[in-house]
Amino acid sequence: MTKRSPFCYFKTSPEIIRLAVMMYIRFPLSLRNVEDLLHERGIDICHETVRFWWHRFGPMFAAEIRKRRVDRMRSSHWRWHLDEMFVKINGEKHYLWRAVDHEGDVLESFVTKTRDKKAALKFLRKTLKRHGHVGEFVTDCLRSYGAALRELGVGDKQQTGRWANNRAENSHLPFRRRERAMLRFRSMRTLQTFASVHASVSNHFNQERSLSSRTIYKAARTAALAEWRGLFAA
Repeated sequence: MTKRSPFCYFKTSPEIIRLAVMMYIRFPLSLRNVEDLLHERGIDICHETVRFWWHRFGPMFAAEIRKRRVDRMRSSHWRWHLDEMFVKINGEKHYLWRAVDHEGDVLESFVTKTRDKKAALKFLRKTLKRHGHVGEFVTDCLRSYGAALRELGVGDKQQTGRWANNRAENSHLPFRRRERAMLRFRSMRTLQTFASVHASVSNHFNQERSLSSRTIYKAARTAALAEWRGLFAA
């Protein structure tokens, strides 16, 4: 049985929907910025349409990208960098836990109100269930990590040290830029959804530009864009 296309009830072409969703998630643009950029290309839509498309198709695109990456890279992670960042929701401090692999790709994002052992344990179990076991965990000196890793029986795999977790710290920067463009978040659910989608899309287009030649970078960028345009294609 042929799987029904998610675009079947929309008058707008799938190419335009994919373009709008990619622009909003990948770049630090507001909804109205995306509306104006599409208008310059002759596409007349409202910014609320961009919002609807992002909510409808963003998680679907991210899930498809994540599925392909997990199946392809499940056994290739030999070091994880774990870190948490502060995010304010309606003036209240929350914590966004993030796991990053040795290449800088974000594996998992998880939002909690606390950063104690219980929260760290839940975050680690979720990440290990999806991505499998790993040889080394690099963390900061937060005691919650040590307690959670010991309970999971992998406390001997934890590594801490000055500048050792810079990979995770640097991975926060694209999300911070995106957060400022969105003028922060309104609920934990919105933050969790956007963080997960943003991580998958950033991983997909992350080509390590500073570590490759111009020719290799252009070829990888073209391949990533072609794969994006092929998501849920008929």
